[in-house]
Amino acid sequence: MKISFFAPSYKRPEKSITQTLYPFIKLVVKESEADEYINNGNDIVICPNEVQGNISRVRNWIKDNLMNDNDAIIMVDDDNKGIGRWENQKYKLFKNDELIEFCESLTILCKDFNYYSFGLNCVIDKGAYMEHTPFSTTKFIGAPFHGIIKGNECEYDEEIPLKEDYDWTLQNLKKYKGVLRCNFASYNVKQAEQKGGCSSMRNIKEEERQFSLLQKKWGSKIIQKDKKSKRSFDFNPILKSPIKGV
Repeated sequence: MKISFFAPSYKRPEKSITQTLYPFIKLVVKESEADEYINNGNDIVICPNEVQGNISRVRNWIKDNLMNDNDAIIMVDDDNKGIGRWENQKYKLFKNDELIEFCESLTILCKDFNYYSFGLNCVIDKGAYMEHTPFSTTKFIGAPFHGIIKGNECEYDEEIPLKEDYDWTLQNLKKYKGVLRCNFASYNVKQAEQKGGCSSMRNIKEEERQFSLLQKKWGSKIIQKDKKSKRSFDFNPILKSPIKGV
C-alpha cells in the first residue's frame, strides 16, 4: 500500500501549519514562489506557474502528475490545524503514524466499496459526531482533506474553484454511485481567515456567482441555499444527494 499526501499552497510562504503537524505532507507551490517557501522551511513540490491561481486547476495537476505508483493520494489544506477522530466521546488528534495508517485503511475500504474518493466529516464539534453512523456513502466530502483512488476519472471543474469540492462529490456520486465519508474523523480548518490561497478571491459577489454556476450545473433540487444560516449569504450550500444511500 502506497499513498502520498499533498497540500496546494498559494501566496502563503510562511511555515505551513499543516506541515508542522504532519511533516510528510508536501506543499505544492508554483515555481516563482518556490525559493520563498523553501527559505521558510517548507518541503515542496513545484508546479508550473500557469497552473496556480485556480485551485481546481492545481488539484487536476496534482491528480494527473503526482499519482504515479501510488494506490491513492490525499489532498489536505495548507492551514489545517489538526486531523483527528472521536473515540469514547473524546476528540483525539492523529499522530503521524496513526494518520498514515488511518488513510491506508480508508483506501482499502474505499476500494472494497468500488468507490474512488473518500473524505472526512467536515464539522469537528461534538454535535456533529455521528456515533451510530461511522461511515456515509452519499454525503459531502470537503476539499480540506480528501483522498483520490488511482483510476478516478473525474476532473475538478475549473469554472467553479470555490465550490470544487461540492462538484467533485457530485461527480463521484454520479459516476461511481458513492463516496466514502468517515464520520467519526474530521479536520480543523477555518476557511477564508488567512491571506493567500482562495481567500484572495473569496467575497460575497464571487461566492454567489459560483453558487449559481454550481446550481445551474446540478439543479436546484440538489444544490440549495442554506436559509437557516445567520449570514446574508452562506458560503456553504446544502448538497442533497441525487442517489440513495447512507
